[in-house]
Amino acid sequence: MPRTPAPAVSGQALVAARDLSVGYGEHAVCAPATFTLRPGEVLALVGVNGAGKSTLLRTCLGLLPPVDGEVTLLGRVPDPRSAGQRRAVARDLGEESFFPTLTVAEHLALVCYGHSTPAAERTAAELLDEFDLAELADALPDELSSGQRRRLALAAVLARPRRLLVLDEPEQRLDHVTRRALARRVVAEREAGIGVLLACHDAEFVRTAATGVLLVGTGTRLLSVSDGVRAITEGTL
Repeated sequence: MPRTPAPAVSGQALVAARDLSVGYGEHAVCAPATFTLRPGEVLALVGVNGAGKSTLLRTCLGLLPPVDGEVTLLGRVPDPRSAGQRRAVARDLGEESFFPTLTVAEHLALVCYGHSTPAAERTAAELLDEFDLAELADALPDELSSGQRRRLALAAVLARPRRLLVLDEPEQRLDHVTRRALARRVVAEREAGIGVLLACHDAEFVRTAATGVLLVGTGTRLLSVSDGVRAITEGTL
C-alpha cells in the first residue's frame, strides 16, 4: 500500500478551530465548532445532509471565510493560494475534474510528477492496483463508470505527498468492498502520521478509521467514536 507523506511535525496542530461558525455571508449553517486535529488523528464529521459538514471542510481549507470564530491550518490562517498549504494538504471534495484526453494511468503519472512524488512510477502503478484500476489504465475518463471515476479521483489525491488529507464523503459511489478497503487505507494514513479530516455517512467506515467524531448540526459537539457510530446507526444525528 503506497504512502507518500510529507514530513510531519509531531504534536503540531494541523487544524485548530475555536468557536468556528461557518456558512455564507452572515448566515451560519450550523452551531459553532471547536476542535483540534493533530498528526496521526482522523476526525470524522457526521451529521444529516445539509448540516454543514462540507461547508466546515471548505472553511478549514480557506475556500470560504468564517462567519465567526477562528480556524488555523498548519498554524496559519488558511489560504489556498499558499505554496506551503498546497504542498502539505491533499484534498478531495468530490469535485472531480479530469483531462478528457489523458488515460487513467496518465492522470496518476501527471499528479505524481507534478507534485514530485518519490518513486513516481511505482507509486502510480501501486495505486492502479490498490483501486482496481490496472485493467483500465489505458481508458479515458469518459469511458469510466461513476464508481470508477470516484476511484480514480481518490487514487489521484493519494498520489501526492501530504501532511493533511481532507476528504468529503469519500465513501460515496463505492461498493461495500471498496469502502472497507478505503477505510483501511485511512487507518494506514493515520499510522503514517498523517492527519485526516473527513465528512462521512458510513458507520462502519467511521468505526474503522476515526479516532474522534464531530457531530455537525444545531448542536455541534465532539463525540467519542462509539457515540458517533451510534448516532449514525440509530439516526439520532
